[in-house]
Amino acid sequence: MKLEIAVLSGDGIGPEVTEQSKKVLDAIAHKFNHTFLYKEALVGAIAIDKTGDPLPKETLDICGNTDAVLFGSIGHPKYDNDPSAKVRPEQGLLKLRKSLGLYANIRPVKAYETLLDKSPLKKEIIEGTDISIYRELTGGIYFGEKKLSKDGETASDLCEYSKHEIERITHLAFKAAQTRRKKLTLVDKANVLESSRLWRKVVTEVGKQYDDVELDFLFVDNAAMQMILNPSQFDVILTENMFGDIISDEASVIGGSIGLLASASVGDKFALFEPIHGSYPQATGKGIANPIASILSAAMLLEHFELFEEAELIRKGVDKSLKLKISTPDINTEYENVTTSKVGDFIADYIEYPEDSNINFQNIHIGQSTII
Repeated sequence: MKLEIAVLSGDGIGPEVTEQSKKVLDAIAHKFNHTFLYKEALVGAIAIDKTGDPLPKETLDICGNTDAVLFGSIGHPKYDNDPSAKVRPEQGLLKLRKSLGLYANIRPVKAYETLLDKSPLKKEIIEGTDISIYRELTGGIYFGEKKLSKDGETASDLCEYSKHEIERITHLAFKAAQTRRKKLTLVDKANVLESSRLWRKVVTEVGKQYDDVELDFLFVDNAAMQMILNPSQFDVILTENMFGDIISDEASVIGGSIGLLASASVGDKFALFEPIHGSYPQATGKGIANPIASILSAAMLLEHFELFEEAELIRKGVDKSLKLKISTPDINTEYENVTTSKVGDFIADYIEYPEDSNINFQNIHIGQSTII
């Protein structure tokens, strides 16, 4: 298969972790005789600095004329710490999602057996957790009408959803549940919000078409509590934009590091794949950023194009790296010489030579890779 991939590395650690994803994709291409072509483009703070725009037209054009987008991260302290800034890095990502029609954000959350002790939650609570969160991405309060009174003392953000917006992501979530444990939980606030009551009505109606999937409901405050008390009860979670943002970030602590969590943002025509972590500017250039979330995002990209065997091989490489503690300091304190790049080297090496992973392990720890 030949794929053209727009690469928007962005800010902070984005370029470092995205480079490892490309390294792993190149190993997949070599092993399975695919061709992956990359088109680099600016986004976020670096794009503002160079063009004055967080999402230049050239970048948007590249994204619209490639098969998929591999995204890094955006954000810089000079914008993050200035609430009065009129142009901000995150505006680029919001505009990109809206322009490409990326209405569904999919975030897998898994408790890796080898990392159960890294989570702040008790092992017996998180063991067996395997959740897929479906977050609506282009509607709700983030995109609703925003008002600020003339005196600057009153503000409002409109949360608005249409039946169509709810239906399209609901179908995706139910179809996903059919391939998993056949349970879908809608997270809302239907006891207070009219928009949530519409969500509950529409999801219930759509659910009648998927009678093999169990549908239940949780208010978002209870869902947040249950995510900590008993996360393994969840299979597929479906929710609106802001609730999904919060719930999925809360779920990130289950695995022990936000550096493990990948995501896909999909629409009817386009798809974007990115780690859920931010730009982590304090770690930029130090070789300590965890690239696994970005690498797993690349695996989701392959799955999107039905390259399931290739995606599974990446996941096996990730599992092996975690088992052998070839990982960055956020989850590994035993081997201090494992850098961002070395994690990518090992997983790419595993893809090429899966039976030689113990040799690869030794080579990584003496600063070498078996790839020539």
